[in-house]
Amino acid sequence: MKSIIRLFGVFTIVSCIIACQQETILPQQSTAPILPETPYDYINVVEEAPNFILPSNLVLASNSPGVENVVVNIPDCNNCDIPPQFNINMITSDDIATLGRVLFYDKALSKNNSISCASCHKQELAFADDQKLSQGFGGKSTTRNSMTIANPILNTTFFWDGRSNHLRDLVLRPILDHVEMGIDDLHELSEKVIAQDYYKELFTRAYGSDEVNTNKIADAMAQFTASIFKGDSKFDKGLENNFQDFSELERHGLALFFSSKTQCASCHSGANFSAPTGFNNPYQETAGTANIGLNTIYDDNGFGEGKFKIPSLRNIAQTGPYMHDGRFETLREVLDHYNNGINPHDQLDAKFLANGSPIKMGLTDLDLEAMEAFLNTLSSATITTDERFSNPFKS
Repeated sequence: MKSIIRLFGVFTIVSCIIACQQETILPQQSTAPILPETPYDYINVVEEAPNFILPSNLVLASNSPGVENVVVNIPDCNNCDIPPQFNINMITSDDIATLGRVLFYDKALSKNNSISCASCHKQELAFADDQKLSQGFGGKSTTRNSMTIANPILNTTFFWDGRSNHLRDLVLRPILDHVEMGIDDLHELSEKVIAQDYYKELFTRAYGSDEVNTNKIADAMAQFTASIFKGDSKFDKGLENNFQDFSELERHGLALFFSSKTQCASCHSGANFSAPTGFNNPYQETAGTANIGLNTIYDDNGFGEGKFKIPSLRNIAQTGPYMHDGRFETLREVLDHYNNGINPHDQLDAKFLANGSPIKMGLTDLDLEAMEAFLNTLSSATITTDERFSNPFKS
């Protein structure tokens, strides 16, 4: 009986600690955001990136057995891979995007002033998190790994289960999540913003009035998020000079990536190296998700039946750990999974099947090293340092 009482006492103490973590209100931002007198240029941020145009005669020779010479297929138009609801015209004002930047970094938007959007989407990590699961406002862990939000205008769906298809929806969901930021409803969100004196001027500059409402909050955050766009990777520069600056290893990895042996580009396609867009693509019905054989039985079924979003590979070297649950710490582990670790499942994507069983690609250590070298070329040279995307509350 005494042991039961002691156990109950321990349970009570632990419960109180958890409750106190959630209810403790931390001090709000001690200073106003530091912003430039003239707003940064957000409207033209997309125009700074290459057009993702590939010469039609670009053929990459491969020295790997079983890997044919390939023509890299990137859309040869400026906006053909950008979904219409996320086109560059979404960013309508530098002042609105500036407001969105402040909101993105403001911890006052969480229940206890401890978490901002940037707490899980860190600029130094290409707007991802380096934890398997991120920590929410009350100390609890999120249920899934925090995906990068870079280059969002090239996505048609968001979140690992593809449940959102618009940036205005994307930016509000974590704020209203009971684990992530903990705000109870949209009215509370508006009141939290109104309570910060520095927003009066920011809303007036952005919208001509200091009135705060959730439509403006969502619009401003969406415009800032839309501006987080970069196309200045080594790969992008390679498109302009036939990859002359690529090492032999990187060229070998590129050829493997676009080959029929690996079929990587059939999922990670287009300018964003993400799920195919447009009509009649094989992932349209599943909101850009696929079952890649991570498990035989899934505790988390994602979109359904173990299908999770096909993520962009841009900046992939900076955004680990990988997969919806952060199970893989390194790119090599990811490549090893596809090479010989795919599990059987009745909903396994067809490209991973051969004679009814999961495929074994048979890639050599050199092949895997080459593919990792190629994936490293997809990292932006400036996304982690661009002041336009940085924390305005830092002194």
